[in-house]
Amino acid sequence: MNEFLIGKDVKLILGDSLNILPNFSSNSINCIITSPPYWGLRDYEVENQIGLECSISDYYKNLINVFSELHRILKDDGTLWLNIGDGYTSGNRKYRAKDKKNVARSISFRPDNPEGLKNKDLLGIPWHFAFILQELGWYLRCDIIWHKPNAMPESVKDRPYRNHEYLFLFSKSKKYFFQDSGLKTDGTERKLRSVWTINQTKFNGEHYATFPVELINPCILSTTKEHNTVLDPFCGTSSVGLSCLNNNRKFIGIDINRKYIEISSERLTNQFLQLNHKSY
Repeated sequence: MNEFLIGKDVKLILGDSLNILPNFSSNSINCIITSPPYWGLRDYEVENQIGLECSISDYYKNLINVFSELHRILKDDGTLWLNIGDGYTSGNRKYRAKDKKNVARSISFRPDNPEGLKNKDLLGIPWHFAFILQELGWYLRCDIIWHKPNAMPESVKDRPYRNHEYLFLFSKSKKYFFQDSGLKTDGTERKLRSVWTINQTKFNGEHYATFPVELINPCILSTTKEHNTVLDPFCGTSSVGLSCLNNNRKFIGIDINRKYIEISSERLTNQFLQLNHKSY
C-alpha cells in the first residue's frame, strides 16, 4: 500500500479497497461519495479489479464486501452517495468490439447473460444493488436522476438512447446530517430536487468515466460540514477530491490503478497550489 499526501487534508492510497478499508477505524468517516467500476464494461488492466467478474452475482458479492466495510467506518450520522452504472446483456458474446470514441470500452472478455435474463435485456444493476444495500441495513433515502444534456447518442435503433444515470443517497442511521439551503444543481439557487441537470465532464487524461465536480458539490455541501472527512474508495481521477479542496473538506481517495492515482495526485496538487496561491 502506497500513500500520497497533498497538504494536510488530502490523502491518496494506492491499493485494493477490499484490503485497505479494514485498516480504517470504525465510525471515522463523515461521508462517502463513490462510483464503483461498472460490470463488464471496462478493463482497467489491474489484477483483481472489480467489474470483470464472470457472473453478476460475483460482482455483487465483491461490492457487498466493500460496502460492508464502508458501513462500519461511516459515522452514525454519515451518508453515502452512490453512482453505479447499468448495461445490457451481452448476448453471450465473449468480447466487446473496439469503440473509436472510447478506447477503454474495448475489452477481451464479456460475461455470459445472467441467469434469467434474455438477450438485449437491461440489467437493472443500479436498483438491484440499491435494494441489496437496503437489505444490508443501509437507509435508502433518495434516488436522484443525473440528467446529462451532452450525453453521447448511442447507436441503437429499437429503443431511446439513454442520457441519465442514477445517484442514490443512503444513510447509516434514521437521523443524519443534511442541509440543502442555497444549493445549485441546475444553475438556480433553490432547495435540492431529485433531477440534476449536469453535463458530463470532458477529461483528456487516461480515465474515461470522470465524475463532474458539479455533480459532487451538492452532495458535499448538503451532507458534510467544513473540515469533515469524505472518502471515495474508487476514486479514479479524484473529482470528489477536487470538490473537497474547493469546499474546505478533508479527502481520502483509494484506487487500485497506479495510473489513476498519479493523475489524481497531479490534479489535486495543481488545485491545492492554485487555492493557496503558490507556484512550482
